[in-house]
Amino acid sequence: MVKIRMGMVGGGEGAFIGAIHRMAANLDGEIELVCGAFSSDADRAARSGAALGLPVQRVYPDYQAMMSAEAALSADKRMQFVAIVTPNHMHFPVAEAALQAGFHVMSDKPATFDLAEALKLRTLLQETGLLYGLTHTYTGYPLVKEARQRILDGELGKIRKVVVEYSQGWLADRQEDADNKQAAWRLDPSRAGVSSCMGDIGVHAANLAEYMSGEKISEICSDLTAFVDGRELDDDGCVLMRFERGAKGLLHASQICAGEENALNISISGDKGSLQWSQQEPNTLWLKSPGKPTQKLRTGGDYLGHLAAANTRTPAGHPEGYLEAFANIYMAFAGQIRAREKGETPDQRAADCPGIEDAVRGMTFIELAVAASNSDIKWHRFEQH
Repeated sequence: MVKIRMGMVGGGEGAFIGAIHRMAANLDGEIELVCGAFSSDADRAARSGAALGLPVQRVYPDYQAMMSAEAALSADKRMQFVAIVTPNHMHFPVAEAALQAGFHVMSDKPATFDLAEALKLRTLLQETGLLYGLTHTYTGYPLVKEARQRILDGELGKIRKVVVEYSQGWLADRQEDADNKQAAWRLDPSRAGVSSCMGDIGVHAANLAEYMSGEKISEICSDLTAFVDGRELDDDGCVLMRFERGAKGLLHASQICAGEENALNISISGDKGSLQWSQQEPNTLWLKSPGKPTQKLRTGGDYLGHLAAANTRTPAGHPEGYLEAFANIYMAFAGQIRAREKGETPDQRAADCPGIEDAVRGMTFIELAVAASNSDIKWHRFEQH
């Protein structure tokens, strides 16, 4: 099998998420990294490329040079898509350059610096007809997919309540003053955008709430806070949510819960039953029904549906986690590219990949959460763009 060829912008030495993207893309042997512009610092970019074993001629000093040089290569040599793993403010410029040069795009979230850029990106995709993926990683877990399918099949009945929490503690003190580059850019409005907490993890929680429940947010009421002195952007927030078909919800996201690691938890209740899932125990899904014992579903079980099974690599009892969920996003995107090149419709697994509509809704959520928190008006309409 010929591998799908990937380029990367960002993700050089010292970057956490770039290494995660590379491991995830490589996990199933479907994708290979063939080139990159790994840093805005040319020396760091060169060192990063060398460390990854790339030919020196395929390691570029900037993304503009990369797009131009790769487009000039023969079709069987050039990259087929680019993974964007830069700070937020560079997501759109790189995506725009890639699409204009004829390359598909996989981007870290949030999709862009602001909503206006996300809307421009959608227009570019419509004009070019190219593919776009977004790494809302938590939708890649098999039991998240199982929960979604059971809800869509009506197992919980009419959805009434969605409660999602995403708590971290890594910004409980001023990490931005401790030479922590990850903290520094996430708390810098010129690079992160209008939000830190909601832009970094709240948007994941909102995406998970919509994906798993099958419901769309219609209104929000928001209260965001910068608890640590001197910060311009929020590090904590609570959002009340109303959904289009009548469900109500609560989203809590925080980066200042001292001692918390990466606690993403979701509970969804309908008039026939409820379910619960936790990212820190991702191989278990709890189902609760009135008058019946609570069911414990496990990754790899032969009672799970097709989509969950298609996104599981190991037998039951062999835990899979974050990297595998991340890899499922890349596998789906690779499937879309292969289907495109064959003139076929992507199968269910390949089609189940976050894309441009998730990108637009994510940016809408972030900006609306900030605007609502700054407003005296209680409820704010979640506009469909």
